[in-house]
Amino acid sequence: MTVHGELAVLPSAERSEARRALADFTDAYNEADKAYDPTLDADRVTGALGAINQAGLKARSITAPDGNSAHQPLELTDAKFTIPKKAGWPRFFVADTKSNRNQANGPQFRWVLAFVRGGPDKEWECAYLTILAPDKVPEFKTDKDGWGESVEPDSKALAVAPEDLSPEYTSYLKDGTPEHFASGPHTDQWRDSRKEKERVPGITTQYADQPLSEGDFAPLGLRTADGGAMAFFATRFFERQTGAKGVRPEVSSDVKALMKGEVKSSLTKDWISSQTALVPKSGTDSPGVEVTGRLQGVTGATGS
Repeated sequence: MTVHGELAVLPSAERSEARRALADFTDAYNEADKAYDPTLDADRVTGALGAINQAGLKARSITAPDGNSAHQPLELTDAKFTIPKKAGWPRFFVADTKSNRNQANGPQFRWVLAFVRGGPDKEWECAYLTILAPDKVPEFKTDKDGWGESVEPDSKALAVAPEDLSPEYTSYLKDGTPEHFASGPHTDQWRDSRKEKERVPGITTQYADQPLSEGDFAPLGLRTADGGAMAFFATRFFERQTGAKGVRPEVSSDVKALMKGEVKSSLTKDWISSQTALVPKSGTDSPGVEVTGRLQGVTGATGS
């Protein structure tokens, strides 16, 4: 009997394959960071992380063409893999790791990475990275063999389907609705921070948020032990700064390296942002969707 890979429900990766994917990503990341050369890890990143990583390396290749004199190799250890069973492509898994970026006497954060593979002839690429306190990394649901469970983008089993997180989050950042996002640094506090920036004397700042959920930026969901899910999703936003008469917005060297045009009175930055969220299961009383992490970076800029 022939089992078709696109139909059979199978582990997304063997455990040895997941370990190798993490090691390959780390090696490529270090090579690219040391040389400030985006081509050296372009085939190991994708989606939101890929956009942020590649733009950052491109900018630094211009501002520091001789490479990264302060390079310290990234080390990811104590890896805990959650590999869901699913049918078809793309497939994904999550690695919860310890990073050597933690300070010895400071808070100990975990680097949580989501890897995706678009097909049998594709490489594993890291699409999402979030840096979390250990108590924000949930316990994932696993079966008797230790395999995880993915959540479909349109799942009705969650309070918010993964495919709805990006448009609903961008709507929330604009006007505070829908109201099912829990209070925190990436929700109401992020909105308050933006409002404070809008009131800086001499500079008017405006934001425009857009959902980003197609193709390489598709959301991912992994079932948690409490019946909810941890979800990864992406957004895009534009930050436009306009100076009053005689005031010119400041431009950092990294932003200038990515900029088109010349800043005379205004600067528009194009940001890609990736978020992680804990989403409760449908029909439960809870504080709502908790956005636990946000990683963002400027991917382009325009001066005028």
